[in-house]
Amino acid sequence: MKSFLSYTGCLLLALGAVHGAPAKNNIRDAGNPPLRGSEDLLGYSPDNKVTGHSTDKIEYTLLPAQKEDPKIGSYLDFEKADNPQPIRGDLGGTDSGPRNYNYDRINSDKLAPPGTDQGQTINAQWPMGLSHNRYGKGNAGWARQENTVVMPDATKMAGVDMRLEPGAYRELHWHVAAEWSLVLNGSCRIQAINENGQTFVDDVTEGDVWFFPPGVPHSIQALDGGVEFLLVFDDGSFSEDNTFLASQVFSHNPKSVLSKNFGLPLSSFDNIPQEELYIFPGTPAPKDISEQNVTTVAGVVPLNQSYSYHFSEQPAHEVAGGSVKIIDPVTFPIAENFAAAIVTVKPGGMREIHWHPTSDEWTFFIKGKARATLFSAPTTATTFDYRAGDVGYFPQSNSHYVENTGDEDLMFLEVLQTDRFTDVALGQWIGSTPKQIVADTLKLPESALAKLKTEKQYIVAGPK
Repeated sequence: MKSFLSYTGCLLLALGAVHGAPAKNNIRDAGNPPLRGSEDLLGYSPDNKVTGHSTDKIEYTLLPAQKEDPKIGSYLDFEKADNPQPIRGDLGGTDSGPRNYNYDRINSDKLAPPGTDQGQTINAQWPMGLSHNRYGKGNAGWARQENTVVMPDATKMAGVDMRLEPGAYRELHWHVAAEWSLVLNGSCRIQAINENGQTFVDDVTEGDVWFFPPGVPHSIQALDGGVEFLLVFDDGSFSEDNTFLASQVFSHNPKSVLSKNFGLPLSSFDNIPQEELYIFPGTPAPKDISEQNVTTVAGVVPLNQSYSYHFSEQPAHEVAGGSVKIIDPVTFPIAENFAAAIVTVKPGGMREIHWHPTSDEWTFFIKGKARATLFSAPTTATTFDYRAGDVGYFPQSNSHYVENTGDEDLMFLEVLQTDRFTDVALGQWIGSTPKQIVADTLKLPESALAKLKTEKQYIVAGPK
């Protein structure tokens, strides 16, 4: 019967080609098959064929840690694994594909999560390398951003990674959001004026911080060697595309109004830009910064309201597993709602399990490899893997750690929306709770209770 239907389908197809009538067809016919198959392929038939491909012959080797109890959750370095598989202990199974081996190798905790993960928290990871890159003019630089478009739950803060070539400008502009910045490499000159007419100019370099309040107009120009900096804004929906630019203010006001406003002839505005400049090449800044220190009768911005802080010159606080240094309004008053820490973790160490009671945490990974488990009440936990250039996001009071999973120092930035950098450390809480309560609750042995610490560690050192 089936062979007869196939023959009929071919005949109808031929007739349809002549008379324009629809025809059934069969994709099993020789030659160039038609676009659609025939109805005789529906459902059961003794002629149906089963593929000979077998998934029980997949060749792979499990890492030693994959054979442990899944709740131990040791880090799996799949970069060195041949055909990594989603298996931990008696959990999971093989994956023959289709799959992206590159993603699997750098995201082992997504492919083979610890047995302690449960459900799905928010997406707490975004690689800046997946963000659209916006070009400047004339090879002057670029910028890419992270906001709620790519991380919908990161509602409190957004970030921009920007590069300016030597002499290039980030055009004169201002924002509705507040702008906090860390210089990642190179150096630049920043300039601003506040609502009181007080002016500001300074040169900042790798490791330094600046801050511009909402509405304060400013510009940035790269010095010799260029500059790359990270911008953090206090609005998760912030977009670089919605910045107020000087070029656009001029091009969208009548020239007669500009002439009246500045007391200049109309011809003065013949060559103003008709499109935004954004990032563009410029005349190199003079070596002597005083040449650009323009002042008004109001003078300069007072030192205690300075828009820059030379964070690069602040010594780091050393601890057993690395170092920490903090900047917040206690020492940088103008940034009244921005608190941050630069954390360096030695190989094998980890930023201790903690949470921030008053703020979400926006994190940028500067160097190295890491993983973190985000725990959200009451029972949800997801583990993420991070690389340099990634953004992490941990909601207010959600616990997390950051573990160095590489063989070099891990460095990352934690940013909070608060007037003082604070956290609650799980270790200090448990260590400072009466031992009877801890024993009754967690069933820890007496030998463990005696070793609990009452002080924050910030960073826990790895094994010797």
